[in-house]
Amino acid sequence: MKKSILLLIIVAITNLTTCSSYAKNNDEIQTIPTKKSAYNGVHLQANIVYAKTEVKPLHMHILLPKQKSKPRPLIVFIKGGGWGFHHPQKTFEFIPQLVMFAQHGYVVASIEHRTSHEGKFPTQLYDVKNAIRYLRAHAVQYNVNPNRIGVWGNSSGGHLAALLGTTGGVRELEGDGEYLNESSSVQAVVDWYGPTDMLQMSKYPADVDFDSPDSPESVLIGGALQENKEKVRRANPITYITKEDPPFLIMHGDKDRRVPYNQSVLLFEALKKANVEATMIKIKGAGHGGFSQPEILNTVQQFFDNHLKR
Repeated sequence: MKKSILLLIIVAITNLTTCSSYAKNNDEIQTIPTKKSAYNGVHLQANIVYAKTEVKPLHMHILLPKQKSKPRPLIVFIKGGGWGFHHPQKTFEFIPQLVMFAQHGYVVASIEHRTSHEGKFPTQLYDVKNAIRYLRAHAVQYNVNPNRIGVWGNSSGGHLAALLGTTGGVRELEGDGEYLNESSSVQAVVDWYGPTDMLQMSKYPADVDFDSPDSPESVLIGGALQENKEKVRRANPITYITKEDPPFLIMHGDKDRRVPYNQSVLLFEALKKANVEATMIKIKGAGHGGFSQPEILNTVQQFFDNHLKR
């Protein structure tokens, strides 16, 4: 396999032949063990409260390059986990992988949102938009270029990242909170295996009965998917696609039995139909997660470099 060169500027569905380590079917992204010494050149500010809700305060962790420079591009990471369906969000878990992006000149924020038990959709979208607005409002404090913000998420975090990309300027989905004078739009989106058209999920082989009222997707919208089609439509990133949307990088394992691979195909095709710049990479043999290999992370970095640094 040709590794890092293979994936750079592909505007089509790309088959990536991978080594056997990609074929793991993990519910969670693998965390690379690290010591504080691994944060060389990076300062971690943890547990920053970016919003206060009636349920709880919402936190983010920010990685800041120590070296002084002009304002830097920002990457906002949204961790998956069924919108908090099984357990509270563990936003600290992916920090070791995010350190490399800070070492390459980005400010990086890992953010939490209210779970689907704490609020139904669009609560989660309101929260992540509040996080974007908070970071824009504090751009000077965190040395952020407010015009160069990318978002990246996996699984349910990928769903919210895609929604941030397609709902920029959709006024009824802005929510409330502070800093409403700031934009919640982003300039680049990385979606790792996120749901995009939940009414179509049950058409493909999976280990989840998506249409059950107890599925994470149904809990998110507050009822069985097929019985609440308008609510589902509002929660689908595909619903809001326009030609003004930012560039997308979509990555999905073709053996994923938690979020069917076809969900990313549907998003990619809808973006291309609207003439949005989109790259889709199929990870052959991969299941749901386990995307911590260097060549995959390097591909994400190259995408952000292309759209946030140049």
